[in-house]
Amino acid sequence: MGKVIISTRSNGEFQFNLKADNGQTVLSSEGYKTKAACTNGVESVKKNSQSQDNFERLVAKNGKHYFNLKAGNGQIIGTSQMYESEDGMVNGLASVLKNAHNADVVNETA
Repeated sequence: MGKVIISTRSNGEFQFNLKADNGQTVLSSEGYKTKAACTNGVESVKKNSQSQDNFERLVAKNGKHYFNLKAGNGQIIGTSQMYESEDGMVNGLASVLKNAHNADVVNETA
């Protein structure tokens, strides 16, 4: 089972990272001004990660593959790391599908 780590950025904003069973970060959030908004983002990931239709597969200018997870309103709620290959990206996406909905939430904020 994966886990979601909620932490504070150096600028005081809150963020979350979804980590796979192996501890690798597979999805990261934007910065949130409040912890409550960040927690809402985590719940949105849990809800929206169960449909492949909510994933947008992309290729960066440098040729690396990544994906965004979007909410029903089209807003991006998480972005993956960059992958060298499309297969790596597909494996990362599969990890989000597997781990996000029942991930434990760990709050590392002060």
